Amino acid sequence: MKNITVLLAEDHRIVREGLCALLNLESDIDVIGEADNGRQAVALAAKLQPDVLVMDIAMPLLNGLEATRQILRTDSPPKVLILSAHGDDAYVRQAIMLGASGFLVKQSAAHHLSEAIRRVVAGNQYFSPALSPNLTKDTTPVKPKRGILPAKPVPLLSSREMEILQLIAEGKANKESAILLSISIKTVEKHRQSLMEKLNIHDTAGLTRYAIATGVIESNVQVTIV
Repeated sequence: MKNITVLLAEDHRIVREGLCALLNLESDIDVIGEADNGRQAVALAAKLQPDVLVMDIAMPLLNGLEATRQILRTDSPPKVLILSAHGDDAYVRQAIMLGASGFLVKQSAAHHLSEAIRRVVAGNQYFSPALSPNLTKDTTPVKPKRGILPAKPVPLLSSREMEILQLIAEGKANKESAILLSISIKTVEKHRQSLMEKLNIHDTAGLTRYAIATGVIESNVQVTIV
């Protein structure tokens, strides 16, 4: 029987290496790739076609939920198992609505990760036992809709605008964002203006506060608000 192939997306190298070491002890699981940001996770998922993508939420350049949205709307997506240091209700609900196959709290990952991977490959869902039972009663995935990220973020923002918002909140200048996204500076400026108008927020500090408040980036991310 073919081994289960796994892509790990986690920005903390020590955590990623620890998870990789744990999975390498399993005879039926192969880690075929590692990503340290959401953008790389999207690219590697398309290139490597893993059976399961273990996706951290808090990652630079593109957060795990937005990366999940982009991956799950492709033709042959992997099963996505969300990994987070926090079992916040809003994050779990977003993961379910996006179509993720499970949600694993990092504190229990060492004990449950391999079981969770096998469970989702078999077509089931897996949620950490520590999560509220009320969150997982209705676990029917909702097919992701283009341009919509449910729950916290405003649904009017497109996928590209969500990317621009995160890069702004991380302190990236327009030129740097253009290089990262492989688009022109004018296109970045256009998307930036569009999201400002949609959110009725017209300065970088306000956009950064909004990104933190809505979970686009975590509050412990080092950003400069002027």
